[in-house]
Amino acid sequence: MIASIRSLVIETPRLRLRLPKREDFDAYADFMSDVQATEYIGGQQSRPLAWRGLLQIAGAWHLQGFSMFSVIEKATGEWVGRVGPWMPEGWPGPEVGWGIVRSRWQRGYATEAAAASIDWAFAELGWTDVIHTIEPTNAASQALARKLGARNRGAGRLPPPLESVSVEIWGQTRVEWQRRAGGG
Repeated sequence: MIASIRSLVIETPRLRLRLPKREDFDAYADFMSDVQATEYIGGQQSRPLAWRGLLQIAGAWHLQGFSMFSVIEKATGEWVGRVGPWMPEGWPGPEVGWGIVRSRWQRGYATEAAAASIDWAFAELGWTDVIHTIEPTNAASQALARKLGARNRGAGRLPPPLESVSVEIWGQTRVEWQRRAGGG
């Protein structure tokens, strides 16, 4: 399984989704140091904490067979975010989450990468449901979730140490996703 994971790449019209690499770290650390970009994904992090976060994502690939993808902009080859399946121990369900660098906001990259990740999670991981944990004040992510066809399922709870973070669970089933896409 490790060899097949290492070669995994999902192509979209403008993006390449692949596993994180060591050379992604500087861009990842810059992203995680941006107060505004990280406001709803745990907050600003120092380089040492960002390094641990990147290792956590990479390690999840090897332990679970899925995690966030590094999002690479095809036109420039630049790392522009992390998007993909996420389900740590105690998580309220199988999630596809997103985070894009601020310089690439308003381009539809999060939508493009999240849709490709949802397709992959349903097809390759066999998920029957996908959620997005979104803070109630995060209007941009709520709009993205709606654009993806998700609906607000109500208040949710994250596991420790995040139990005090207020989230809503947005989501849809594989059947709903396929119907929306015209594939089912």
